[in-house]
Amino acid sequence: MDQQGWQSFLNAEGVDDWVVLHGGATAVFSLKSLFEVADLAKAIVQVPGVEGSGALITLANCHLTIRLTRDIWSLESRHIQMALAVSVVARKYGAVAVRSAVQEVQIAIASKHETMDLAFWRAVLGYDAMAEDNAVDPLGHGSTVWMQEISEEKTLRHAMHIDISVARENVEARLEAAIAAGGRVVDDSNAPSHWILSDKAGNKVCICGWPDGK
Repeated sequence: MDQQGWQSFLNAEGVDDWVVLHGGATAVFSLKSLFEVADLAKAIVQVPGVEGSGALITLANCHLTIRLTRDIWSLESRHIQMALAVSVVARKYGAVAVRSAVQEVQIAIASKHETMDLAFWRAVLGYDAMAEDNAVDPLGHGSTVWMQEISEEKTLRHAMHIDISVARENVEARLEAAIAAGGRVVDDSNAPSHWILSDKAGNKVCICGWPDGK
């Protein structure tokens, strides 16, 4: 699969409410109450194309999050019109898009090819397959699990780390907050695409600027 789908989305006019992360196009809309958020959700599901599309909508206090797909490679031209229509409805209901609230948390499980066991992780978590190398919560509550193959030259047999993906304009603020909270930068050789940080115990996390660090 190529990048045409999500790049076309990014280049479209009027999609400023939306952030493209590794799970696809996502928007967070803010209102004054959960009642208003619920009304907005009811209106959004009536947008042509949303019903049955696989879109994921979650409500939390005064925020509504909508993900048009669960994978970046699933973005198609039809999602552009869907996103534009959703934004129109959101504005009609007085909702404000909050790009800084959009994020995805992914658990990356690194392993050599012969010890990869994605079937186990899907089974034990009750997750579904979205791509050949990942597993996703069918209800959208839990983080995506991604199997990362490591080279044969590495002595490590297995490892886990957390990937945090945010919009490019918010990545440095997230980085600064993590450092201020006691984190340390382990590797910045791929910045501004991503930084690898760790806590005091050495547990690692990757802060990624999307779309795709470009």
